[in-house]
Amino acid sequence: MQTINFKKLKLKQKDLVLDMGCGEGRHAISLHAIEDNNSVAFDLSYDDVKIAKDRLLDFDTSQNKSFCQFGVGDINNLSFKDNSYDVVICSEVLEHVEDPEIALKELARVLKTGGKLAVSVPRFFPEWLCWKISDEYSKTPGGHVRIFRHNQLKEMVKKNGLIYDEFHWAHSLHSPYWWLKCLFWNIDPEPFVLRKYHQFLVWDLMKQPLITRILEKLLQPFIGKSLVMYFTKK
Repeated sequence: MQTINFKKLKLKQKDLVLDMGCGEGRHAISLHAIEDNNSVAFDLSYDDVKIAKDRLLDFDTSQNKSFCQFGVGDINNLSFKDNSYDVVICSEVLEHVEDPEIALKELARVLKTGGKLAVSVPRFFPEWLCWKISDEYSKTPGGHVRIFRHNQLKEMVKKNGLIYDEFHWAHSLHSPYWWLKCLFWNIDPEPFVLRKYHQFLVWDLMKQPLITRILEKLLQPFIGKSLVMYFTKK
């Protein structure tokens, strides 16, 4: 399930996309295996990169004209030349890093002039509620160290010579799951309601029924879990 809407990136066949902080590869793999676009994906976690490479093998890409490469790298010190990528994706990463301004400066540096940057972070209210419900949620090693407000993030990105294009919210059906997760954080085994809601999310992901697509769209303005922004480099 992608957080970034690929249509808003206006990708061309030969464009090169960097997925920085790729995690287990959901965006990079989709770009290559489904959209047939070139993607390069890096993450600080070797284990996540290994999982991503293994997941890529589940897809038959023998007829694809694109490529997908994975590596381990630090968002604060990217080993790429200036103006290397047509599109840069940074999804659900900045809430984890100690200095997001350094990270954004690096992302802007490797993005070509006229290129698109897509950034997503947890939306303020759903994230704030998680922090209020559970102290452990924000103290988990490798977890979220900050909450962004909409305008705060927008201005932080714009300082690096990028023009703000548009935004949307994503994953509204995921917000109640995380509120429940925080409410029952230290309970083992997980309560019935939490397990059933997780099963519901998996079913929604696999089947994508019309009813949940409609519900997702209706709830986005109120409890969309992620804030997604798009920018263009001057």
